[in-house]
Amino acid sequence: MRWFSFPRPAGPFPPFTGPQARRRSSRRRRGPPHGPVLRFVGGAGVAFGVAALLATPAAAQTIPLGANLERFAYPPELRWFEADGLRMAYLDFAPQGRANGRTLVLLHGKNFCAVTWEETARALAARGYRVIAPDQVGFCKSSKPAGFQYSFAALASLTRQLLHQAGAGPVTLIGHSTGGVLAIRYALLWPAEVRSLALVNPLGLNDTLAEGVPYAGLAQLRAEEAKTSAATIRGYQLKNYYHGAWRPAYDRWVQMLAGQYAGGDGGVVREAQARLSEMIETQPVAAELARVRQPVTLLIGQEDKTAFRGNTAAAGAHVRAVPEAAESAARAFRQGRLVRLAGLGHAPQVEDPARFGAALIEAVEERR
Repeated sequence: MRWFSFPRPAGPFPPFTGPQARRRSSRRRRGPPHGPVLRFVGGAGVAFGVAALLATPAAAQTIPLGANLERFAYPPELRWFEADGLRMAYLDFAPQGRANGRTLVLLHGKNFCAVTWEETARALAARGYRVIAPDQVGFCKSSKPAGFQYSFAALASLTRQLLHQAGAGPVTLIGHSTGGVLAIRYALLWPAEVRSLALVNPLGLNDTLAEGVPYAGLAQLRAEEAKTSAATIRGYQLKNYYHGAWRPAYDRWVQMLAGQYAGGDGGVVREAQARLSEMIETQPVAAELARVRQPVTLLIGQEDKTAFRGNTAAAGAHVRAVPEAAESAARAFRQGRLVRLAGLGHAPQVEDPARFGAALIEAVEERR
């Protein structure tokens, strides 16, 4: 059985030079017996070489990576949490140099995983922060239990248990996309345990059903998930996330998502994603923003076209995309601050890690 190790593709990402990066780039290990693994080598360890893989004829087929990304390698900071019969993966980055005693929690979006945050996490750890990035239940390497009642409160409760077991005190929550809704729900449920929030192109700032998006039940969402492929994922992200400008470096994240659907257990992923979509469409936090006590910084890529299921609204309906919704949300928060990231889309941490990282660090250190 062959094991693939690919060099870092060309892209906009500045290299990391920490000891872990050097060790990973020089280390070769045998792959597991159950199949090839997409591994990351070089730099920050976030490049999976999918661009190189796609250049080969064999890449016409998406590589099955397992419903829980069993064949997709995470960095050595991977840890596990178990509770109530569920298993959550998380990355735990120790502070580098002089620790400042603060913990930052990175919450991923629906089409992302904890590992998508790796470059951001290492930049924050280099400034003395402990950084924890969980894979939420229903996503990526974490459990996808049959019949699970997904809610932001349930995900927040599991995340809280994970943080308590990890010994993390009051934290700063950094939530991207769907993770932004989760961050707000967590802060509303346990305000004493949250110092501040940074929300990166979050969903949930407007009630899309109230703005004209028709409700989609599980049967419809399952039918839509049945059509998901690498091509549909890429097309959606190109239009909504990256404002028509695709870079080969993005392909590794497309293959990560598509690889979950590709195997014989892909139905588990499709069911979880359908249920998660129903959660997102029915549980916005738009009406509760004024109840958030903590300082909130909104970091918003201005080219983001995301309006959850907005494409299904009737002609003439005005369903606000994230940047427009963020304008009014910043005023609704008690201590809201809006940072507009011109020229960037829904995933600024992927599109321009250096520029996004500088803005995030400023927000985190300003709102202690």
